[in-house]
Amino acid sequence: MATVLLLFLLAVSVVSADEDAFIGVNIGTDLSDMPSPTQVVALLKAQSIRHIRLYDADRAMLLALANTGIQVTVSVPNEQLLGIGQSNATAANWVARNVIAHVPATNITAIAVGSEVLTALPNAAPVLVSALKFIHSALVASNLDSQIKVSTPHSSSIILDSFPPSQAFFNRSWDPVMVPLLKFLQSTGSYLMLNVYPYYDYMQSNGVIPLDYALFRPLPPNKEAVDANTLLHYTNVFDAVVDAAYFAMSYANVTNVPIVVTESGWPSKGDTSEPDATLENANTYNSNLIRHVLNNTGTPKHPGIAVSTYIYELYNEDLRPSSVSEKNWGLFDANGVPIYILHLTGAGTVLANDTTNQTFCVAKRGADSKMLQAALDWACGPGKVDCSPLLQGQSCYDPNTVVAHATYAFNAYFQHMAKSSGTCDFKGVATITTTDPSHGSCRFPGSAGKNGTLVNDTSLAPSSNSTSSGCLSLYFGGDGSFTNSVIIGVLLFSVVLL
Repeated sequence: MATVLLLFLLAVSVVSADEDAFIGVNIGTDLSDMPSPTQVVALLKAQSIRHIRLYDADRAMLLALANTGIQVTVSVPNEQLLGIGQSNATAANWVARNVIAHVPATNITAIAVGSEVLTALPNAAPVLVSALKFIHSALVASNLDSQIKVSTPHSSSIILDSFPPSQAFFNRSWDPVMVPLLKFLQSTGSYLMLNVYPYYDYMQSNGVIPLDYALFRPLPPNKEAVDANTLLHYTNVFDAVVDAAYFAMSYANVTNVPIVVTESGWPSKGDTSEPDATLENANTYNSNLIRHVLNNTGTPKHPGIAVSTYIYELYNEDLRPSSVSEKNWGLFDANGVPIYILHLTGAGTVLANDTTNQTFCVAKRGADSKMLQAALDWACGPGKVDCSPLLQGQSCYDPNTVVAHATYAFNAYFQHMAKSSGTCDFKGVATITTTDPSHGSCRFPGSAGKNGTLVNDTSLAPSSNSTSSGCLSLYFGGDGSFTNSVIIGVLLFSVVLL
């Protein structure tokens, strides 16, 4: 126990606390599942996302990111690892094509070499450290090594006996790789990249790990997990896994390499075998994670030490050939519509937070004009929206189209209803957007922090021939087609929030 405490104190004294933590997002590689690179970057800027991680080094994406200041981690895909790890020249060519060609316009700050290589591609493990060294040498040759760090993301499953954290150690069968890898990270001033998924820890624990412990929910003191060796109290799975990695590095005689969590998140939907993959749980986990990271809480082993984290992921992957949950880790759908709105009160400014003030309800492009008119009439009639700004001569009269007027009315109703689930559907002719539809002197409710207002009687509307029954279900899908209206920060390829 004395040895453990000594290592603990040593590690605390040498891990730097001079940088604030950031939240980033991952961005997937299947561009068919996402908007264009230009649209992706527009979403990043609108959500004030300042860090991203890409799972490759897509040229169009890197060009779109130029001159934005967004900090980018690019990646060497696993399928290219063997070639780069066996040839210095191949590594130099990769750096020239995917990094040097884009800096300084594109702010590339890190290169992730492979992804979970030890567990996902073990046959490439013998060349992993060589690949990192070759990539780093190419950066040195171009005077970029101080600006761009090189590392490789690991699955947390390489850590054995992860609780109590003070007894954790790396799978010793990987010592021939992990020991020189950690020395490389130490000598180059880089960091250990770790993927941390409390969702999977919870799912695989057979009921041992409480759901609240996985979701960062408050626990009574008698429910907190206590490391008997250090007497440190753990209130969530995330901190326990990160500290397990710190202790594992300590046992490898490496105590000054910080950790960056390159993936973490929670799925918003699953099949019957994954009942806890829900919107509510995904929102709870990611909201609490963002707050935990940005408050610079640190971990019990390293209080106040930044643990910057990339959320997995920016977009859902509807076309991915996999389980339901694997498709639904995103914060947004392919149209840039938030899957849910994060509960970020008190977490500071992140993802244009509070995101509840950054979503609007608009008429869906291509919607039937008769359906739009009927929904407009309902909103300005039984829906009791104040539609007086749509009268001739008023600020929102122009453009005098059913689409423009319906957009104003839909949004006014949506804002007044506190953006609650199902209030932006209108029988399929409305959709949520993060783009403010205000124009000229026409300021929409919810813009610049304003709230929509309702009146107690039937409001003035541009049309008086309403045929609505006044029944809300007539215009709102019974399945609440926008029950997923929550905004979060994500891994585009991997995006980090400032």
